[in-house]
Amino acid sequence: MHNDNEGRPVGGPFHSSMPAPLKILSGGAMRSLMVDLVPLFERASGEKVEIEFRLTSVLQKQIEDGAVFDIALLPRPEVDALVRAGRIAADATADIARSSVGLAVRAGAAKPDIATVEALKQTLLNAQSIAYSDGPSGAYVAALLELLGIAEAMKPKTKLTDRPVAELMASGEAEIGMQQIVAILPVKGAELVAPLPSELQNVIIYAAGVSAAAQNDGAAKACIDFMRGPEAVRLIRVKGMEPG
Repeated sequence: MHNDNEGRPVGGPFHSSMPAPLKILSGGAMRSLMVDLVPLFERASGEKVEIEFRLTSVLQKQIEDGAVFDIALLPRPEVDALVRAGRIAADATADIARSSVGLAVRAGAAKPDIATVEALKQTLLNAQSIAYSDGPSGAYVAALLELLGIAEAMKPKTKLTDRPVAELMASGEAEIGMQQIVAILPVKGAELVAPLPSELQNVIIYAAGVSAAAQNDGAAKACIDFMRGPEAVRLIRVKGMEPG
């Protein structure tokens, strides 16, 4: 079972005599993976799961402020910070998936050349509008534009969003966008052009960690083990990532 976009549980109510479901707090980029993976874990384990998707920065603050959860699935630096803060158990974290950044266009549009650093730079300068997220991949894109020396030129035609970036390509709100490939592939009406050039690539490692105050740390650890098992590895690759 998972939550809708407002965080409400989706599915039937739990009887009071049943064990509390595992609560997972996950960065939004992992939505397409976890929506498929959680039901597999529920069937294999008999556990019930509730999962909430939010921006990484929002979840990190919620956890720091005392949010109740069993597992956090976030970029590795944020997981490590929460370990230092005492909110995630130091001996109960694991890398799950490695996610790289790609460029997207509207479905059916001509795919620009981004095979080299210079080609990517020209594609960005030639674009009428670009979009990127205000999540982890967005911070990388902002730094990338600075590195390429085109940040000022791009400002007037840049759109920031907390939605999947490719949705802006699909709707015609922006011509091209950059985000983690795992967040591009599920969006209908948009297409992945390619990963960004390897010299510029930013691989985000998503890690899972068990809450230091988990009510059922045994089930939480079993869930993380499942996220690293063969079914999960297959799904991770289908979603455009590599296992952690």
